[in-house]
Amino acid sequence: MDIRVLENSQTLGKAAAEEGGKLIRQALDSQEEISIVLATGTSQFEMLRHLVKQDIDWSRVHIFHLDEYIGLGEDHPASFRKYIRERFADKVTALKSVTYINGDAEDIDNELGRLNKAISRQRVEVAFIGIGENAHIAFNDPPANFDIDRPYIRVKLDEECRHQQLGEGWFHSLAEVPEFAISMSVRQIMRAEHIICSVPEKRKASAVKSSVEGTVNNIYPASILQEHAHCTLFLDKGSALLMGT
Repeated sequence: MDIRVLENSQTLGKAAAEEGGKLIRQALDSQEEISIVLATGTSQFEMLRHLVKQDIDWSRVHIFHLDEYIGLGEDHPASFRKYIRERFADKVTALKSVTYINGDAEDIDNELGRLNKAISRQRVEVAFIGIGENAHIAFNDPPANFDIDRPYIRVKLDEECRHQQLGEGWFHSLAEVPEFAISMSVRQIMRAEHIICSVPEKRKASAVKSSVEGTVNNIYPASILQEHAHCTLFLDKGSALLMGT
């Protein structure tokens, strides 16, 4: 794992976007079309703000996203479909495709089948992800399943994860935070050729320390990133605060 510590969330986001943009351009040099994965949440604000400014032929890029709440409409302020649309898809030139997760589908099993069929046809070149306060990646809360092979799965959110969503201002009360979500599985994330992991803020410091300095353990799901051949972790001074202590 390549670990880079930047001054703050702004410089972190810019550095992560530039590295990711470089990897996308390199992949497009040898392939007509490629697929990438985008994360959401407050940790990705700065990275996406700079990624949309990268000199990339987005018309050759397929987009998948990591997760979505079950039962939440796409116009809800916390919807990740809304997030991807407003913060990325609407800000770049026409994309080849965007495969949105329909968390409010009438039949979630059918939706999972649709998603799994779509991504199984693709090789993911770059996955942009974050790490949660409980060390989750996507919505794979601890103890995460490192063995499930399906690309997208139905998961139950733990209380710490739900409190994080409330604390970030996406909901007015804990009762409003959905208990279930569709999430990209750990193994699917690890299939990406390259992983760009952006983790700003002091509140993530404990999760970062456990994930980077401890052994690989599903109690700290992000620790699995230690086993990826091409993962770059971008931290700021806050999120790196406990490393080495």
